Amino acid sequence: MDINVLTTFPEFVDEIKDYSMIKRGIVHGLVSINSINIRDFSKDPNRRTDDYPYGGGNGMLMTCQPIYDALNSIENRGKVIYLSPHGKTLNQAILNDLSNLDNMTILCGHYEGVDRRIIDNYVDMEISLGDFVITGGELAALVLIDGVTRLIPGVLKSNESYEEESFFHGLLEYPQYTRPYDFNGLKVPDVLLSGNHKEVDKYNLMQSIKLTQKLRPDMFEKLDINDFDDKEVRDLILQLRKGGNYEHY
Repeated sequence: MDINVLTTFPEFVDEIKDYSMIKRGIVHGLVSINSINIRDFSKDPNRRTDDYPYGGGNGMLMTCQPIYDALNSIENRGKVIYLSPHGKTLNQAILNDLSNLDNMTILCGHYEGVDRRIIDNYVDMEISLGDFVITGGELAALVLIDGVTRLIPGVLKSNESYEEESFFHGLLEYPQYTRPYDFNGLKVPDVLLSGNHKEVDKYNLMQSIKLTQKLRPDMFEKLDINDFDDKEVRDLILQLRKGGNYEHY
């Protein structure tokens, strides 16, 4: 995948190229990250990319011309994404879809945002990290790049590395433990030491369901009981929905 990032702070975005799995993806030729400095396309003598908004208001707004020319400099820009509080809230399903693209271009806004004519005519999708405000789109771009890149086949050593994580299947990830077995009297569940992989998988699934119901009831309510073959797992979901006792599960 080729990821283009339009930004006024390319050095900030470039830092991610040496980061963990993203660096691995770049080294193995699975992903490229191309930072494009919007200022390089400004026709203003001082390389300005912003101006006062019509109609008044606080702050400055990024102007059309430098962004338009920067976009046109990209041969294969693919889906153009603008990081904005107006966009769809980023979730795992969006990351899964974006990871299948060959090309993607991310526009990082700054100041009070971007002239609406750019968004309405040259942006394919707006994405938000949530209901809060940050100074610029660069931080959000790094989150998006990290979330997408790790889903590209070969970037992680195994698909299981992300398929078992929180949100991938609509559940929070199950609790995990490591040595020592006994820490201050708190012991690792014995089933995890049993060597019975089928029982371990079932136990982890049920713990995921319980944890999701406790911490993210909104996600739990979306579970379809018919997606689970095991009767005990289905019974657990039914008990949780009835508010019953599930400690024996």
